[in-house]
Amino acid sequence: MIRRMVLRALVLPLVLCLAVLPLHAACAPDRVELEGPWGRAAFDIELADTDETRGRGLMFRESLPQQAGMLFVYDRPQPVSFWMRNTLIPLDMIFADRTGIVRKVHRNAVPLDETPIFGGDEVFAVLEINGGMTLSLGISEGTLMRHPAFDQTTAAWPCAD
Repeated sequence: MIRRMVLRALVLPLVLCLAVLPLHAACAPDRVELEGPWGRAAFDIELADTDETRGRGLMFRESLPQQAGMLFVYDRPQPVSFWMRNTLIPLDMIFADRTGIVRKVHRNAVPLDETPIFGGDEVFAVLEINGGMTLSLGISEGTLMRHPAFDQTTAAWPCAD
């Protein structure tokens, strides 16, 4: 009987602690989090951080899971333009600066359209998600983006809460 009481006393606090932990760790390399006055959202992502992966992007994909996307990361902030050549699904593009603050949102880029979509002069990262998601969630300029690619000493929303 005493052993059972001791076991409960030790196990119950552990179970309660585990119950309040997030299901996904903050700032995982395969996950992007966004936060704004509208709330929070998270996307499982593929990282495009080389010339080759950035050049291919989401071309030739026939679908993209609802809470998925691709994060394009550059070595330094720079002017960037995207197009939809060989991209078969509509996409929303979220352009962020070096600190992770969203500076521009382009909604519902048209599949196969080769018209350049200019993201800005000081773009460090671009998140592509399914077309219409930014409008349905409320993602707009000023939203914060969190990912380990951002310098954690200057990030507007660093990984450590």
